[in-house]
Amino acid sequence: MSNLENKNTDSEGINASHKKENAFANIKYLIVGIFFGIVFVKAEIISWFRIQEMFHLESFHMYGVIGSAVAVGVISVFIIKKFNIKTLQGEKIEIQPKTFNKGQIYGGLMFGFGWAITGACPGPLFAQIGTGATVIVVTLVSAIFGTWVYGLIKNKLPH
Repeated sequence: MSNLENKNTDSEGINASHKKENAFANIKYLIVGIFFGIVFVKAEIISWFRIQEMFHLESFHMYGVIGSAVAVGVISVFIIKKFNIKTLQGEKIEIQPKTFNKGQIYGGLMFGFGWAITGACPGPLFAQIGTGATVIVVTLVSAIFGTWVYGLIKNKLPH
């Protein structure tokens, strides 16, 4: 592998696949994404009213969905570690230990405030737009812009 390929692979993270797929092979991700969006719509996860109910502590619906997702995630990570599960391409999955820093609190608060104000988190943005809530495009553009700004100032922020 050349230095350029090593550099590109390293910048993608420890779990980046080293096997490249052609563009047509990526159609499976589009299909899974569409299915995921349909599930979001049917489960009312993208409903602005459901999100507002959650933040007003008026309904358990969203807390149940989030709690279920956390439980599935915990069980999945346990199974991956216990049985040394590999990717579909046969590559090892490495789960790195996480370190805490106070920026995570500030970021979490900003994320929560944005979620409460807009009624959208990054996961269902495209599903919301797909249902005709085109005003969410403003939230999508804002999320992309915020990510870009974070990338610019990340190294200047306190750790």
